[in-house]
Amino acid sequence: MKSGRVRLRIAPSPTGYLHVGNVRSALFNWLYARRNGGVFMIRIDDTDLARSDDRYVEDIVEGFRWLGLDWDEGVEVGGPHGTYRQSDRFERYREVAEVLVDSGRAYYDFRSADELETLRARARRERKAPGYYIRRPSDSASRSRLAAGERGVVRFSTPDRPVEFRDLVRGEVRFEADAIDDFVMLRSDGSPTYHLASTVDDIDYRISHVARGEDLLSSTPKHILLTEALGAEHPVYAHLPLLFGPDGRKLSKRHGDTSLRSYREAGYLPEAVFNYMSLLGWSLDPDTEIFGQEEAIQSFDLVDVQKSPAVFNPEKLAWMNGVYIRSMNSVDFAALAVDAIEADLGRVPDDDERGRLAVLAPLLQERTRLITDIGPAARFLFSGITYDEKAWRKVMKPAAERALDAARTALEEVEAWTTENIEVALRGMLASEGLNARKGWQPVRVAITGSNISPPLFESLAALPRDVAMTRIAAAQQRIVRLASPEYSGFPHTEAFKASAT
Repeated sequence: MKSGRVRLRIAPSPTGYLHVGNVRSALFNWLYARRNGGVFMIRIDDTDLARSDDRYVEDIVEGFRWLGLDWDEGVEVGGPHGTYRQSDRFERYREVAEVLVDSGRAYYDFRSADELETLRARARRERKAPGYYIRRPSDSASRSRLAAGERGVVRFSTPDRPVEFRDLVRGEVRFEADAIDDFVMLRSDGSPTYHLASTVDDIDYRISHVARGEDLLSSTPKHILLTEALGAEHPVYAHLPLLFGPDGRKLSKRHGDTSLRSYREAGYLPEAVFNYMSLLGWSLDPDTEIFGQEEAIQSFDLVDVQKSPAVFNPEKLAWMNGVYIRSMNSVDFAALAVDAIEADLGRVPDDDERGRLAVLAPLLQERTRLITDIGPAARFLFSGITYDEKAWRKVMKPAAERALDAARTALEEVEAWTTENIEVALRGMLASEGLNARKGWQPVRVAITGSNISPPLFESLAALPRDVAMTRIAAAQQRIVRLASPEYSGFPHTEAFKASAT
């Protein structure tokens, strides 16, 4: 282990939007650094120049900021911390490769792809590691071949001994010598591989702990050997469990969009995402699921991370997000709701509409799991409705016309348009018509909101102006009659009929 201050890093590649797997790794690195008063660094591993893009760097920065992860050193677009990009350090990596060649710890390899495949095929036939026979060739005239214009890769000359290390998560780990091939450090075009660039950076930036995904465990003996060949002390390693989907398979696109950006846009709160991601391989204690940053910092230790895969369950995350939304104070939720509705409508609600929203805001808060749920749930307050055809078919049964007629009559007799008076009128309607709540009230709900899923019926009616509510009930009655007329043969699934909002 390196002596001195604890220093950790996260090193995402800007070849796509920030993946939740990288987010979990970053979070655990950040927690460990903050718990130990150390340094957390963001480094951009962009050796793949063809696929790297600055918009993904911006996404990385925005994503970590949104989640509340600050950093002490590293990349910040337009900021004071410098770049910390591997693409700025190619000369450094080439210099290191030449030092290793000169010392005999690495060599130029001019063998063709066909020659290398022949060696790999021999290893497979003999049930050995694929790179078993890919060792230093007898040809020692590498410099003259380079001078003659030949292009070759630089390989590390792996010593014939096992590599052992203690992993904070996995315990004692051992790799036998024949499982570690003479790996490529520098490609024939002079660009570094992940093994060289990552190892040199960890040395140069004095990284004390490397916490990364278990899928990189097989790279670790190579990095340890490289570090030792360069006369440095290797960091402490912690290989984190992989993320699986609810189906028990490695998390991938088959489970939906796995970028942090998609969850930001889908209406999740950063506090909920932070809390949930912290539970992917670690726990505060056996009984606590809901906790904040400070509690996590005080308790987190890499040695407590579990070995088995962690299940990323979007349904559990949505549940947790709902818990956080319900715990918000009413003023903060009301502001959040106004923003959500403005985004949904594409305009700013006026004062009357804000008043309607204020009536339903507490009830929306109780039922909201995602911020993006708010706009659709409250849309009926601000604009004309479009019927959910599935809800219509489910609710508008033969008794629906009678229920709507009776409800309309009962509501017309309500003097003061309040929640309490509306409830009395509609309960009386059920009793007089001999209907249960499902048959009597669900048609009214669909009539005024367009859906059979909405805030409570009495409060929804009270939040609407009386004339709007009555117009919508009448429009639903007319639609029932129209759809039952002889010229209709089957239900018009794509009908674009809209009930007026005014």
